[in-house]
Amino acid sequence: MTGVRLTTNAYPHDQRLQAWRFALQRVSVELDSENEEIYGDLVSFTSGQKIQFTRCTGTAQGLNLDLRQEARCFWLVLLLEGRLVATSGDSVIEIGEGDMVYGGGDTRCRIGMQGDFRILLVKVPHSLPALKSRSQLPTEISDLVADTAVGRMMSSLLRTVADTILDISDDQIRPVELALPEMIAATLLDRAPAKQLGGAAGGRAAILERVFQSIEMRLSDPNLNTHQVAAEHNISPRYLQKLFESHGESFGHYVKLRRLERCRLDLGSPLHAQRSISEILFQWGFNDSASFSRAFREQYGMSPREYRKSPESVGTTHQAPRRGRPEKARDVRLENRAPASVLTGVLPTGALPTGESLPALDDAARTRRHHFLPARPDTIHWGYFSRSLAPALEIRSGDYVTIETLTHHANDDAERMIEGDAAAEAVFHWTADGKAVERRGAGPFDASALGRGPGEGFGVHICTGPIAVEGARPGDVIEVRILDMEARPSQNPRFAGRSFGSNVAAYWGYHYNDLLTEPKQREVITIYELDDEPGRATAQAVYSYRWTPQTDPSGIVHERYDYPGVPVDPETITRNFDVLRDVTIPVRPHFGVVALAPAHSELIDSVPPANFGGNIDNWRLGAGSSVFLPVGVAGGLLSMGDPHASQGDSELCGTAIECSMTAVIQVMLHPAKTSRKYIRDLDYPMIETRDEWVILGFSSPEYLKDLGANAQSEVYKQSSIDHAMRDAFRKARRFLMTIRDLTEDEAISLLSVGVDFGISQVANGNWGVHAVIRKSLFSA
Repeated sequence: MTGVRLTTNAYPHDQRLQAWRFALQRVSVELDSENEEIYGDLVSFTSGQKIQFTRCTGTAQGLNLDLRQEARCFWLVLLLEGRLVATSGDSVIEIGEGDMVYGGGDTRCRIGMQGDFRILLVKVPHSLPALKSRSQLPTEISDLVADTAVGRMMSSLLRTVADTILDISDDQIRPVELALPEMIAATLLDRAPAKQLGGAAGGRAAILERVFQSIEMRLSDPNLNTHQVAAEHNISPRYLQKLFESHGESFGHYVKLRRLERCRLDLGSPLHAQRSISEILFQWGFNDSASFSRAFREQYGMSPREYRKSPESVGTTHQAPRRGRPEKARDVRLENRAPASVLTGVLPTGALPTGESLPALDDAARTRRHHFLPARPDTIHWGYFSRSLAPALEIRSGDYVTIETLTHHANDDAERMIEGDAAAEAVFHWTADGKAVERRGAGPFDASALGRGPGEGFGVHICTGPIAVEGARPGDVIEVRILDMEARPSQNPRFAGRSFGSNVAAYWGYHYNDLLTEPKQREVITIYELDDEPGRATAQAVYSYRWTPQTDPSGIVHERYDYPGVPVDPETITRNFDVLRDVTIPVRPHFGVVALAPAHSELIDSVPPANFGGNIDNWRLGAGSSVFLPVGVAGGLLSMGDPHASQGDSELCGTAIECSMTAVIQVMLHPAKTSRKYIRDLDYPMIETRDEWVILGFSSPEYLKDLGANAQSEVYKQSSIDHAMRDAFRKARRFLMTIRDLTEDEAISLLSVGVDFGISQVANGNWGVHAVIRKSLFSA
């Protein structure tokens, strides 16, 4: 389905009237009002059969319907609430709640609402077989009151559509698509003047209507013929043919059109996706595939196979790029992540290791308590987690690590965030000959799913690590203490010493399908500069630009921001430097991703967080905080990345200020047998600051276990704040009952009166809600 949604409350007061006028015009309605204080809310969708349903709510106003420039159609207005007066020429009709007024597309009509109102406007193409062959369009407006039999049925049906218009799916609307034209046809035939029925031919019209109903019930019978139907209604086959001829139709042609339409609906329905085309055509009375295909192409302009694959058949005219691994995709073997040969002789001396590797935890390393883990092609993994990754570093509990992390958004402005930085240039290196880091995501390495590139971008974050912790075993808990974080300064001489980050309002953002201004469904990148003034770190926007199709060095065109690390060609964008003037954003550096390797599957998409940690995206995970993570595999295999300069709760547009960072961390192992009770009980991630415990809940906290073989696809479809809130509540209740020995009733009361729940993120395919428990609530 395709549709429109708008509320005037989303606009400033001085823009509401014009916004409302424009929204109504998109559904072929003209506003007859100049009231600047007008209120309106409109939800509209068009079904697969091109029936348009528009629910309109508002204050007193007039609406003009003039559909003469559109294809021939039938329209009706159902009054859900309020008072309505319809005027067309000399005809004036006033209707009450539950009643309807209707007319043909050539009939102009003014709909006047005297006060607050709610209506459902329905437009039905006259070309639908149920209407075209059986009824003429009315030339005047008429009313249909709810106390008649057909009026009561139609009013109830359409009221249900109006009440569920925000949630109804293509499959749920299909029974309405079938029933509504039949009801309209019956109404028009019943109310047609005698002269339209050929004088005394009203009886013939009634017979024909019963014939149509018989045909609908027997479309699946391949032997359906005039003799059977005529005998059923006690008329001769010749008389039956004359009835059809009076409507410019023939029996055989009408039956063929109705069967084709039933086949088309089934071919476009996900409910029948597993059925073959042959099964569908035979079910609806066709007995020859070749003749069916020819007839289908003549009627709909494409073959049945082409229709089944077309976006229109599944209502995805503006389908966003896929997130998550394709359904039924098998785990793939992890490739060697040694530096690619394409880097040889390209980067400066010293930019890459020359044979040496990071030290394992041998006797010499045991004396070292502070380690350095740089970001380079052989110490990062891009867009995935895996229990099979070899450790980039091995440490003991209590050791310190200075860890470099790179943002995967650095190519949004390579001049500021990559050029001159040897390590960043090495990681992001990409020419027609290949990439330094080929795999980017948990998808197939041969890009056989969507053709974006190795890994398909099913996971996007550059993660440094993993770090193996000596002695860590499943059931233990690892605590990562973040002691310090600093933005990585630009190494380009033009910007030396200054730090930058990028924010992308992307297709996966919560806002994307709810934009006010044109062009809709746009992606916008804003580049920020960080001012690291002691005691008052801030960020200011430098410029923004709209994403334009980018051709990567491998020759693949990216219409959307759908694959990480694609270089943006400055010549293809228009920079807007007049952006967020006089706005200063407090900087609160933190990590978006802190993860231990999951014990499930081989490659795990880095985007959806879960109880193993991952893409948590909670701004409280910065310097001075700790995060506790349950160990799933031997050694834990800690990875860190997705560094942010600042983010608000929700990460609404899909990203934060994404900025490369270097941090100092301390890693502590809490063995299951000896750790404190509340730590031992943690089988989910928890953040602790000096003043708070932050409990993290997710839509599906154990999605890898709970959602089956297609978990990495299904998790994106089941994002829910309600489910995330439920998970956060349950975890917080359990935490309070464990750490403070509260009863369940005590914990619930405290959660309601003293604990703040907030939205962590609605961007990561597994939405997050957190509970902030202040330590000051407890006197001891």
